[in-house]
Amino acid sequence: MKKISFLFLIVFTLTAHASVKYSEFIDNQIQLLYKMNDANISQEEASELLKEQENMYEDALYRLMADKSYYINDLKDFSSKIFSLKKIISINKREANSYAVIRDEVQIKSYLIMRDINNMIKNILIALDSKNIKTFESKLNQLTAQNQKQLNRVVKNSNKYAKILALQGSSKVLQAAQNNIKEFYTLQSINNDMITHLYKFKNKMYRLNIFSKYHLIKLAIYINSLDIVQIFDSVLDSFGLSVIKLIIIFALIFFVYLFYMVLEKYLLKSDFLNEYAEDILLRTRKSIKLLIVVINTNMMIYIYNDFNSIEFILRFFNIIYTMIIAYIIYIIINTIVVLNLKKFEKDKTTIKGELINVGIKIINFFIFIIGLLFTLYFAGVDLTAVLSGLGIGGFAVAFAAKDTISNFFGTLSILFSDVFSQGDWIEIDGREGTVIEIGLRVTTIRTFDNALIAIPNGTFASKNIKNWNRRKLGRRIKMKLGVKYDSKRKSIKKAIEEIREMLKNHPDIATKETKYEGVTDRRWHIEKLVSKDDLEGIKRILLVYLDEFSDSSINILVYCFSKSVMWEDWLRTKQDVMDKIMEIFERNNLEFAFPSLSIYDETQRVEDIS
Repeated sequence: MKKISFLFLIVFTLTAHASVKYSEFIDNQIQLLYKMNDANISQEEASELLKEQENMYEDALYRLMADKSYYINDLKDFSSKIFSLKKIISINKREANSYAVIRDEVQIKSYLIMRDINNMIKNILIALDSKNIKTFESKLNQLTAQNQKQLNRVVKNSNKYAKILALQGSSKVLQAAQNNIKEFYTLQSINNDMITHLYKFKNKMYRLNIFSKYHLIKLAIYINSLDIVQIFDSVLDSFGLSVIKLIIIFALIFFVYLFYMVLEKYLLKSDFLNEYAEDILLRTRKSIKLLIVVINTNMMIYIYNDFNSIEFILRFFNIIYTMIIAYIIYIIINTIVVLNLKKFEKDKTTIKGELINVGIKIINFFIFIIGLLFTLYFAGVDLTAVLSGLGIGGFAVAFAAKDTISNFFGTLSILFSDVFSQGDWIEIDGREGTVIEIGLRVTTIRTFDNALIAIPNGTFASKNIKNWNRRKLGRRIKMKLGVKYDSKRKSIKKAIEEIREMLKNHPDIATKETKYEGVTDRRWHIEKLVSKDDLEGIKRILLVYLDEFSDSSINILVYCFSKSVMWEDWLRTKQDVMDKIMEIFERNNLEFAFPSLSIYDETQRVEDIS
């Protein structure tokens, strides 16, 4: 029974040993290290072997990264072989085959080294998906340190195997044990060489993993394998660059500019944005070009740093992006508003321009606030603390800014009460002029002597406002015509009738027969029983009457309204009316009275009587 078992053991161990193969790369590395450890090797041959070793590691890296998922999922742990060898060791121990026991013990340790190498490679491949290279480097340090601890446990008490290597003999079992010991020592060197190359290739691994995510790994490997690329890379590497980095940088720059050109053409052809696109693109072109430059600069730094973001640089660019995008949004909204204001003015719409003006200021204010909050966020400020601080100090701020709040609500009151609009001629608290702009806080008025007055909007809530522009037909002409007391009654009466008739027939004087169609579409005169004429400012009153006997004249009242409410037209009409009145007075032998004093001499009167 023992002979049969022993014979079976020899056949099994020989066939098992003959079939041992760690991997193509490891087996080649073992043979390469054997050559490098040969005492008869020359220095030139050693240099060539070192160069070959570097190429093998680089090729292995490319193969590893090209099919990363395969190496992660198809992990060789050699557990079945280790299990078989442990059973064979127990048999050999019973048979007292010490060389066979050492042979298989060493083989198990070699498998354990390989298993730890494979586990380390697998975990490093998984760690490549870390959010940044610093996290990957931290995990790499942990994994290599863990590998070294496991290696130390495996090689513990392995110095005894050195004596076996020194033995001479023709025993095949002894020779197999010596071969396994040589492999065991060589695998320790390979393990350490592999860690060295992992640190050497860490940036390249992380970069290639990025290509793998975007399914560009095969293209990247192909480009890197070209001889001319390797020549350029040897020069660019000292500057932290490579050919593939430059290709990606130029490709991204081209793509960003191409995207902008396509987007611009689409906007110009779009039916929805056609009326705004040209003006928007014209006003935002410089800002968008600046944004493109910033994007390209950011991408260049990102790629140069092996697809890793530096925190303070990332924050800086996020702040720049926020500022530029907020400014572009500001330009777009204001451009659309300006174009619509021109359209409203052209179409004579009833939408108030100042309502849109204040609305756009409020929108601009919110754009500024949102842009500021994003800027603070990207700068690392805790917005929760900022907003809670604003809530706590809200009462103090409200108290300190009570005038500002009062003016803001005054603005809303002006807009919604429709008392006056931009361009109106108003008078308030002794100040008179044309309304230039209704702002969020103040309303600016240009006086007739060309001074600019800023009136807080809160003032309008408590002051009387006189709006001279809220009249559509009729600007008053009122005068008293003084006639001398020695004028004849019939002449005065005839003159009054002629003046009345002249005004009725005057083309620029409003009368009851003057037709006027209102342009406003308001229903207040129906809902609130308000006279439409009074609402829109239409006056057709014409009065010419003998008014009073004053101290030095008989006064005739002339009270009428010019059709035009414009000042120059009103002056021209008034002048023509006055000229015609003088003509009527001349025709009726009437003279204008002027203040005079009559002195009677009582002495002379007595003499005349006597």
